[in-house]
Amino acid sequence: MLPLRDDIPSRRFPAATLAIIAVNALVFLWELQLGPRRLERAFVELAIIPVRYSIPEIAQSFSLGEQVLPFFSSMFLHGGWLHLLGNMWTLWIFGDNVEDRLGRGRFLLLYLASGIAAALMHIYTNLGSQMPTIGASGAIAGVMGAYFRFFPHARVETVIPPFIFGPYFVLPAVLFLGWWFLLQFFNGALSLGAGAKGFGG
Repeated sequence: MLPLRDDIPSRRFPAATLAIIAVNALVFLWELQLGPRRLERAFVELAIIPVRYSIPEIAQSFSLGEQVLPFFSSMFLHGGWLHLLGNMWTLWIFGDNVEDRLGRGRFLLLYLASGIAAALMHIYTNLGSQMPTIGASGAIAGVMGAYFRFFPHARVETVIPPFIFGPYFVLPAVLFLGWWFLLQFFNGALSLGAGAKGFGG
């Protein structure tokens, strides 16, 4: 399901949400101009790779700054256009309302803290994985959780791709959010299985 809009109007311009989307887009444009070898190197340096933290012999070969940086940089990297557009569209639909409720500063803190927490959880549940993990899903999960907390009775208009021109379905936000979190869990389970195989896409 693809969310199209919700029924919660925003009271002010979502500057922080748009800034996050803009940074993600600029980083992706930077990724596109890298050749395959440089892109792979960038992912090794900037993505979350659990063995960099779980195996002391590997961890000690990185400086403190090199170990901290991926907790921030990984949430702004994406593996393709669909990955980027899916995440940013979801952030746009739900982030403006959460920003409206929290204010810009606290919204940015929520976004970054959620991304860091998701990275830590990924490391803990995939200690032996050599696969670089990228994307904003962890940060967006925190935004989605806050949306449910603040707007439990909201409704979301959705469509099922590839039929983007209808039919349209209006669902309680709790059902859409439940589906979204289930999808993230399923994708995470697939990543867990693939992690033992080494570097992936």
